Amino acid sequence: MTDYPLYQCIDKEGRWMCDEEMLDVEQLKSFFYHMLRIRTFDKKAVTLQRQGRLGTYALFEGQEAAQVGSALALQAGDWLFPTYRDHGATLTFGANMARTFLYWNGRLEGCVPPEGKRIFPPAVPIATQILHAVGVSMTEKRKKTGNAAIAYFGDGATSEGDFHEGLNFGSVFKTPTVFFCQNNGYAISVPIEKQMNSETIAQKAVAYGIPGIRVDGNDCIAVYKTVQQALERARSGKGPTLIEAVTWRYGAHTTADDPTKYRDQTQSDENRKTNDPLKRLEMHLKEINAWTDNWFEELQAKITAEINNAVEEMEAFSKPDVNDLFDHVFATPVWPIEEQKARYLDHVKGVSS
Repeated sequence: MTDYPLYQCIDKEGRWMCDEEMLDVEQLKSFFYHMLRIRTFDKKAVTLQRQGRLGTYALFEGQEAAQVGSALALQAGDWLFPTYRDHGATLTFGANMARTFLYWNGRLEGCVPPEGKRIFPPAVPIATQILHAVGVSMTEKRKKTGNAAIAYFGDGATSEGDFHEGLNFGSVFKTPTVFFCQNNGYAISVPIEKQMNSETIAQKAVAYGIPGIRVDGNDCIAVYKTVQQALERARSGKGPTLIEAVTWRYGAHTTADDPTKYRDQTQSDENRKTNDPLKRLEMHLKEINAWTDNWFEELQAKITAEINNAVEEMEAFSKPDVNDLFDHVFATPVWPIEEQKARYLDHVKGVSS
């Protein structure tokens, strides 16, 4: 669609293709490090789930550029509102890796960010985090802090009422919010052409009088620049921006899903060969003579050690306390919860009620 061209900085062969100034080598290497780190984490998590050491897991391989580029554009005081598929972004922004593994084992400790990191618990209900991001960023605006919020969501969320309510409220009150959609083409099993009639997600911004930008979600540099500009706009009091990052998820929706039932997986195979986000940045680094095999091998070793240590920490964590299911529902215990707790504890002990 000519009104919403796909913004790119490097093409599929890694060549610089825009008029803007190139980023420095160390920043580009940092982008690659973070993408390699979260891809390695993702692969490890799938392996752990298949071994019965993690619960059902949501994969994001293929979306690394969108998550890393957006997260690295944030400042320390900003807020990050993720979905269940954005642990790549939260890890890049400073989430603890061992606790991220704990989250996928159903542990509430996995929702607690490190001190000083403003990371909301992952939203499993679709699009609810968009409203939270708008509310928090409105508070930051009233406090005149200069902080902003980014709300992550997928293409399926744009069919939810919360998406439209969030954009409407944010645009009316000019909240410092970045609405960041990772359009991977499918809302679980529903392809985008079956859930919306508009050509792009970016054009939905027109209804709310805010900018809508379409960016190549497999180009980490383009994503970074786009989100950075949207955040600058937000901080200056001009309000929110809707960004559509066009990308692709290689694997299943979750480890409980079989994508071959609803999509042709040969497209994933083709994308790995021709449009992989890590490969594109690798080719760009080689294009500017900033790549060495020794550097890459050192990164791999460093990341592997970090992930193995995080797995050990996760598996050494104290066992969950079943009382936590009941004791933190109300500040003062109420009889229905107490009754449910007693029945459940009897069940665990094998006592018939």
